Amino acid sequence: MDVRNLILHGRDTIPGLARVYPQLFLMPGTPDAEERYRDIVLCGQDAPTRSLAHFAGDPKDSCLPEETPAGAVPVITLHRRADFELFLQIMANRCTPVPIPRTQGAAILDGVINWTRIWDHKEEFVRLHGPGADWEGEFARFTADKANFKDALIVLSVGPYSAVSAEIMDLDEREWLSVSHTIRKVHECTHFICRRFFPDKKDAVWDELVADAAGIAAAFGRFDPAVEERFLGIKGGRYTGGRLENYLDGDGDRRERLDALARKIHNVLPLFESIGDAFRGRSPYELAIRLEEEIGCWKHQ
Repeated sequence: MDVRNLILHGRDTIPGLARVYPQLFLMPGTPDAEERYRDIVLCGQDAPTRSLAHFAGDPKDSCLPEETPAGAVPVITLHRRADFELFLQIMANRCTPVPIPRTQGAAILDGVINWTRIWDHKEEFVRLHGPGADWEGEFARFTADKANFKDALIVLSVGPYSAVSAEIMDLDEREWLSVSHTIRKVHECTHFICRRFFPDKKDAVWDELVADAAGIAAAFGRFDPAVEERFLGIKGGRYTGGRLENYLDGDGDRRERLDALARKIHNVLPLFESIGDAFRGRSPYELAIRLEEEIGCWKHQ
């Protein structure tokens, strides 16, 4: 089953995904959960039970394909925070009950093994070549190309983007949650695109700026530097507290380095605004690709 074409709504969402990824039937922290996970994911075995009682589900959950310049990618939205965290524990953390940071509201899972695509190919191979055909040889050939059996998934929770309140954004709660979902979806889809089009251009802060710019443009119709600084916790070129500290690495005085990074971002955002204005009315993903091409200017700030 190709999840890029999968459309699921409401309480059918998690059961539908479990039909593709049976590791979702496992409960992190239970006896043998990690061993069973390996059997399912690495060997294509079925789950020992078919219960999903550990997930609550929600009528507003969904799994919908998002078309991007790099191809379609399924976007899974889980409205209950507990379901979002449980999904990541199973799918991203090998069925271990690791804490998921409250600040994490989305994830891109790249390289998820999809055995249903392998079994579908086997069925077609045997149909064409007969039951005595060399499936072992075909299996080796088919799985030599990761694109044949590995999926990328985008998983979203629901909540205010960057933990910024509706009051600060001057929006009512419902509108801000809707806007946050748009930003979060486009942000993660931008990471999906950039990983495929620019695999050698990796800079955590720049990638976040580009993904945020695409999300802001999608949600508000244009890129606004003031909104981006609000998301990161920057004011007047100084760090005031927010998401920016998630991307700080290296040694030295933390406050001094945060302020230096804030100034660097403050100085480069006018370029984002200028390019954003030139791309107004076009796809936010086109804007992201154009901005990614400007990474050289980041190194000279």
